[in-house]
Amino acid sequence: MKLQRKNRVRALAVGALAVSGALALSACGSDDTTGAGGGGAAKPSNIKCDGKGKLLASGSSAQKNAMDVWVQNYSGACKDTEINYQPTGSGAGVTTFLQGQTAFAGSDSALKPDEVTKSKQVCKGGQAVDLPMVGGPIAVGYNVPGVDNLVLDAKTLSKIFNSEIKKWNDPAIKQLNPGAKLPDLKIQPFHRSDDSGTTDNFTKYLKAAGGWKHEPAKKWEGEGGQAASGSAGVSSQVKQTSGAISYFELSYATASKIPTAKLNTGAKEPVEATVDNASKAISEATQVGKGDDLALKLNYNTKAEGAYPITLVTYEIACNKGNKAETLPATKSFLTYISSKDGQSALKELGYAPLPTEIADKVRATVAKIS
Repeated sequence: MKLQRKNRVRALAVGALAVSGALALSACGSDDTTGAGGGGAAKPSNIKCDGKGKLLASGSSAQKNAMDVWVQNYSGACKDTEINYQPTGSGAGVTTFLQGQTAFAGSDSALKPDEVTKSKQVCKGGQAVDLPMVGGPIAVGYNVPGVDNLVLDAKTLSKIFNSEIKKWNDPAIKQLNPGAKLPDLKIQPFHRSDDSGTTDNFTKYLKAAGGWKHEPAKKWEGEGGQAASGSAGVSSQVKQTSGAISYFELSYATASKIPTAKLNTGAKEPVEATVDNASKAISEATQVGKGDDLALKLNYNTKAEGAYPITLVTYEIACNKGNKAETLPATKSFLTYISSKDGQSALKELGYAPLPTEIADKVRATVAKIS
């Protein structure tokens, strides 16, 4: 199924919004509270509020800035419900959900078959399903003094992140950047320390297009390099470390004014990391989930003009049946809002890609059936 996109979205710097004291992070939460800076969206007037009390969720830090806005808007309309989303990383979010500790999880990778099987213990009479909710590019941010227009390709990135290319003036980088003044500076690659769907998608791109020597996974498998927690952690390291390079959701780059590499994909021109360019690549995705599961397969090796191949789709993972009675009303209400036209339009100013109409309609229909 080809996904069609009509929405034009600008990638802008945004920031972690101040969430009210009622939404303070619990003791088990992540300290990944920095992100992109400032901004917000108008509060929708047609949110249907159901349920009361606290709704716990955790997972993807790539969608943190979107979740901040969604939570703020929803909480402004639904005073009796407290949404507490912890950006602990996709792997931790899925684990916590499968342990029955949260109402839903955010993950930049769809569930594996064994995780679906395990979910049946939590989702009594049902199973967990993948609901696409946010799309966008994974930027390759760098800090190389004197270089503000860098081109890389998948093969070179694979060698950089596996510690096979160690200097910024390496011949392979020079060949991609004729005329650039590349310094004799050590490359400092940073990767995620936590299990991350962003890592999974990034290494899927390296494998598909660049001959990555390891199997793609949420857990980093490359050799060497340094680690930091969450998208905020790795982007912060790039910002402050000369010679650094890493991968993170685009809004973290735009917020911190971190330059991002263009990719030589084999198209006529190198492709910049923008939401529009990522949307062109995501439009080639196909649905691989069955029934209520809307998992997508992305084309990481696209050579289409203007298509940026390092993309991710963040899923909200929830039980299609068998939700806990005390959390079902609020879970369904919140997921209904974020998948709605109002919820999706709130993404436009955040550097994220709203869902294409074709898949958004399926998500809304699936959420409506949650029980």
